[in-house]
Amino acid sequence: MADKIPDLIAEVRTGTGKGAARKARREGNVPGIVYGGGKEPVAINVKYNTLLNRLKAGRFLQTLFNLKVEGHDDVRVICRTVQRDVVKDLPTHLDLMRLQANSRIKLFIHVTFEHQDISAGLKKGGTLVVVRPEVELEVNASNIPDHITVDLTNVQIGDVIHISDVELPKGAKPTIDRDFVIANISEPSALRSEDDAGEDAADEVEEVAEEAEK
Repeated sequence: MADKIPDLIAEVRTGTGKGAARKARREGNVPGIVYGGGKEPVAINVKYNTLLNRLKAGRFLQTLFNLKVEGHDDVRVICRTVQRDVVKDLPTHLDLMRLQANSRIKLFIHVTFEHQDISAGLKKGGTLVVVRPEVELEVNASNIPDHITVDLTNVQIGDVIHISDVELPKGAKPTIDRDFVIANISEPSALRSEDDAGEDAADEVEEVAEEAEK
């Protein structure tokens, strides 16, 4: 997680319901709601361009923000949902959840694969097959990782990488209670073709032998 928690500027939205939301959008805002933390929900507006730039930067749903609303104390929040226009795929509403430093939340965290250029298996012609580009982890709100890292240096062709092979950030744990696969190193396509051809030939020999015995 970054050392500095980024600010997210918003203002209180007057009025509720579809009419107030439409008015907010006409004025260049995205309506939203802040909830949780043992306090009453607060309707807010976030500048459309501000939110769009944050979304384009990536990993918006994994980022802890310092929400600043005039007339309210700053509070740490994380976005739980961004609703989008079904045609234009542009943001139309967002839900923010208040967090305390000791809160535990479930988030999908990006998986980064390092040292592909020196990976033993990849240098021999193997192919990295990514099964899970993100994994859901339960983490502390005060220590949200930007990503988890898989070191491919010593991975060989045929190796399978499980979640147990990855060093997770302190306090983080998978939400799935089994040792699931993140990726594997498959053999070169030429070798797979030869293996498939060999299996087909063997099947043909067996079929001929069975016919001869009849």
